[in-house]
Amino acid sequence: MPETKRLQSNAPWVEIRSTKADWDAADPKLLGAILTQLHLIRAFEEKVLELTAEGLVHGPAHSSIGQEGGAVGSIIALRPSDQVNGSHRGHHQFLAKAISFVAQNGLDPTQDIPENIHALLRRTLAEIMGLAEGFCKGRGGSMHLRWAEAGVLGTNAIVGGGVPMAAGAAWAHKRAGTGDVTVTYFGDGAVNIGSVLETMNLAAAWQLPLCFFIENNRYAVATTVEESTAEPRLSSRGQAFNIPAWRVDGMNPLAVKLAMDQALAHMRAGHGPTIIEAEVYRYFHQSGPLPGSAFGYRAKEEEAEWRARDPLDHVAREMIERNLLDKNQVDALRLRAQNAMARIADALTEPAGNRRRVRDELWPSPAFRDYGIRGDLSELSGKRFEELDTFRGRIEERKFIDIVADVMHRRMETDERIVILGEDIHRLKGGTNGATRGLAARFPDRVLGTPISENAFTGLAGGIAMDGRYRPVIEYMYPDFMWVAADQVFNQIGKARHMFGGETPVPLVLRTKVAMGTGYGSQHSMDPAGIFATSPGWRILAPSTPFDYVGLMNSALACEDPVLVLEHVDLYNSNGPAPADDFDYYIPIGRARVVRPGNEITILTYLSMTRVVLDVVEEMGLDAEVIDLRSLDRASLDWETISASVRKTNNVLIVEQGALGTSYGTMLGDEVQRRLFDWLDQPVKRVTGGEAAPSVSKVLERAAIAGPKEVRDALRAMMTEVGKPLAA
Repeated sequence: MPETKRLQSNAPWVEIRSTKADWDAADPKLLGAILTQLHLIRAFEEKVLELTAEGLVHGPAHSSIGQEGGAVGSIIALRPSDQVNGSHRGHHQFLAKAISFVAQNGLDPTQDIPENIHALLRRTLAEIMGLAEGFCKGRGGSMHLRWAEAGVLGTNAIVGGGVPMAAGAAWAHKRAGTGDVTVTYFGDGAVNIGSVLETMNLAAAWQLPLCFFIENNRYAVATTVEESTAEPRLSSRGQAFNIPAWRVDGMNPLAVKLAMDQALAHMRAGHGPTIIEAEVYRYFHQSGPLPGSAFGYRAKEEEAEWRARDPLDHVAREMIERNLLDKNQVDALRLRAQNAMARIADALTEPAGNRRRVRDELWPSPAFRDYGIRGDLSELSGKRFEELDTFRGRIEERKFIDIVADVMHRRMETDERIVILGEDIHRLKGGTNGATRGLAARFPDRVLGTPISENAFTGLAGGIAMDGRYRPVIEYMYPDFMWVAADQVFNQIGKARHMFGGETPVPLVLRTKVAMGTGYGSQHSMDPAGIFATSPGWRILAPSTPFDYVGLMNSALACEDPVLVLEHVDLYNSNGPAPADDFDYYIPIGRARVVRPGNEITILTYLSMTRVVLDVVEEMGLDAEVIDLRSLDRASLDWETISASVRKTNNVLIVEQGALGTSYGTMLGDEVQRRLFDWLDQPVKRVTGGEAAPSVSKVLERAAIAGPKEVRDALRAMMTEVGKPLAA
């Protein structure tokens, strides 16, 4: 028989309950503020459901009625400078943080509701109704509520999607040494999501001041927590990551506050993250004004049992018992909150027959549709822009990969806000390719080697970027890994500026390499330009020379938008002209480079294919104009340069190396033909790889990607089409 030894977790895991003595000791002013917030949030949510039933709320209305105790009890313990984010069911969290920020001395349940609270409630309701005066100018609606000034980082429609972003804010707090914390709210459905568990691990490893607040309302839509997991005590997750956890009755706001007080003491002391699981109950269905029992997945008896534990009644009962209020005062508070919401709803609507409708003047203008997808690049105004032929510094032949490391060294030396994240970037003499060579030794606290958890560290970087105090640079070892973090890359980072009203900078750089031709097969070889070009919000830069890399990377690091900087392994070991010691110039985002003038055909290309195209054109003796695009996103394409060339040559070939299915040229070819159709002598032709991703086999890999032969064949076909056939 083997010996066995029972192992114990290092992390405490406790259940906390308030006692009579806790209620006796509670500050009456605190209890009054809690009760007032509870009633304001309840009245607000009831009005949202009423307007939803009238068809005046477009989209879902995920009511938090019944769950207010967890949000108010936890948030009232926070500083104004602490931050929160939440999920699609986040009205109560948003309002609790916003009310606490506006009324930092608390609210008296016996007094009239202040006008600044009226204004806050109106602006929040306007956002949920999609109106221009909302916090996100009507774009966010019910599920995307952000008010950065009040410490609300944004609620999130992707289950668990906001949790990594909260970790980024917590990292910024730790780095700044403020003692502030971040609280991320999510439900029982999200607790089994990979990004949540990845973030728990990362936050614990890095000792971030982040509270994972689980609102366990027992149902992910209609699926019970017992159906979803073998351990329905969700705070147990902390045991796996050495995170202390508290389990508490979320229908008891004071008990929640007591748990949060202990969690805050742990986090503010620098001991890392915490977990609080609050058992709560949503009185209504996932969305809308009907109870869950109307859909058959809950019993009316169960709903009645939980309603008997209502947090508003609980706090009122305890206060009445201690002669801090009487029932008439509680009823008057309830009426004041309801009247306030009725007044606000009346101000946003007008009669329309026997119904009412939203006032026309309150809608955002349709012209606002695309505003703020990206910034206007005004942050680059006044920079010193250079091209190789205008550069007056000393130029020498340098290896491309050395320039990658050198320019980052220079920028980190001159800008203390820059921090780099990625797998193995602090090891192996600069990661797997040497791109971060020497940086970990020089900047040990700003070069962060991450676990293999792209979802978590990408979202964390997004949170750092939106915090605004630091500028994160992510390295993906291979671009295919973006699919692992696709939610963070596209749903979160790419959409954030636009989704939250168009004025939230997201200064983040994502570096990655295209590794076609290295034998790494289908899951390590893609060119991601075509995918990123379909994602509004991202800028895409593709330098093909060491000189261009310096200028474009400098612009990327100064940009207030998320920027994908593409590199290619074929270029890493190539040599080219580069600055000997001046790394402080910029190349404008949105300016292509004519690398070879010509008159018969325009060839649009980027990255390593620029050199391939030049070699083929010279070999064939063709009078072709070759344009290195450099900026690839839709907003940054240099149409002035492209148009001037096409009007001269009347023929266009787009050359890229990668697979047909994820081709960048699909978008570019469509744009060229729509914009310049009258100037074309024949349809735009494209050179791409095959439909399949590259295989490991050298023969099959070569067959899957485009090279000199494919370029030659395309050029011969095009010149034949215009009556100028080329010799074989």
